[in-house]
Amino acid sequence: MSESSPSGQMAPTITRHSWLMLGGAFATFAIGSSMMHAYTVFLLAYIQEFHWTRGEASIAYSVSQLVTGIGAPLIGILVDRLGTRRVLLMGAAMLVVGLIGSAAATALWQVVILYGVVMTMGVNCLGNIAFAPLLSRLFARRRGMAFSVVQGANGLGRAISFPAAQFLVSIITWRAAYLVQAGVLAVLILPMALLFRGADTGGRVGTAVAPPPTAPIGTRQWTLREAMRTGRFWILSLVYLCTGLGSFFVSLHQLAFLVDRGFDPLYAASVIGFGALLSTPGVILTGSLSDIIGREMAGASTYAISILGVVCAMLITGPGDHLLLWLHACLFGVTWGARGPTITAKAADLFPGGNLGAILGVITIGSGLGAAIGSWGAGIIFDMSGSYRLAFILSIASYVVGAIAFWSLRRPVS
Repeated sequence: MSESSPSGQMAPTITRHSWLMLGGAFATFAIGSSMMHAYTVFLLAYIQEFHWTRGEASIAYSVSQLVTGIGAPLIGILVDRLGTRRVLLMGAAMLVVGLIGSAAATALWQVVILYGVVMTMGVNCLGNIAFAPLLSRLFARRRGMAFSVVQGANGLGRAISFPAAQFLVSIITWRAAYLVQAGVLAVLILPMALLFRGADTGGRVGTAVAPPPTAPIGTRQWTLREAMRTGRFWILSLVYLCTGLGSFFVSLHQLAFLVDRGFDPLYAASVIGFGALLSTPGVILTGSLSDIIGREMAGASTYAISILGVVCAMLITGPGDHLLLWLHACLFGVTWGARGPTITAKAADLFPGGNLGAILGVITIGSGLGAAIGSWGAGIIFDMSGSYRLAFILSIASYVVGAIAFWSLRRPVS
């Protein structure tokens, strides 16, 4: 028996095969994101070995976020045309090459190219956009839940990467840690990609990839050009921009900030990792609730919780403020990525059809731009003032604007 989709049409029944695809998407995204989020730990290693400023050490990460946004439309188009499995394999190869190259890096420009471009494009092929068209089709009535499960993998990746990378760096050096990451990825990614064999052709292995539309027959099939002519499209882009700014004025420099406050690096990384782990249930809960209470209500609540987390960080004055540290890590961590599936589901609700990958990819440019400005800007602010306070204030302001913009989508926008 079929269920009714948000468009009012009959949606296909969610099958065991659908849940298998969702589990594979979660595992693949978790593997890729764990490799990328470890940069927060490597940032301190770079500063120690190469004597870079915080701003210089942030450039590669900032470029990475910019490339994430700019490259998102390309990933969306590739997924629409080539299918999920081929894009995953291509991304895994790029990520392994980038990790191995990073182990031999001796200059800032090398880190910028290897991490900021090669690894970033690789992990983008393992991320949310790669799975959005497939999951939007398989979970037409429960898109918020499906997208939130995949986005929850991002939190698991962060939770694993912080303490694991810090531990590896402390016992075998940062260069060897990169090689270990490359080996782990090479071993794990092929079984993950095999799960999606035939997924884009309805399970018929060997059939040319021609993904079916993501909306039921009779529903308007949006094109990218049509979507860009609407106010909804640009409001979603603004929401992504503000979310990127709010999150990355804080996240990249969390560990450096806490070490400056006197906390032990491994202890601080472990607390941040625990907070990041909370984002997995937090994201899934938020996305699932968005199917029930509405996308805007669910999104607004996450902005409020994130703001409280940033405020707790601003109140930390020394290594004795353990309660504030844990509150910051948990409040900021539990909502990390929680807006992603809600915004993705909203985009799927507003712009259904076979071009969802491309539409979502262009909207995601705002997220990459905001993350790039936030991560680099926080480093520059510290270099100029010796404090992250202004960066944290800008984070709060960005979250407020993002919440207002997303809430405005409750009313019709042309």
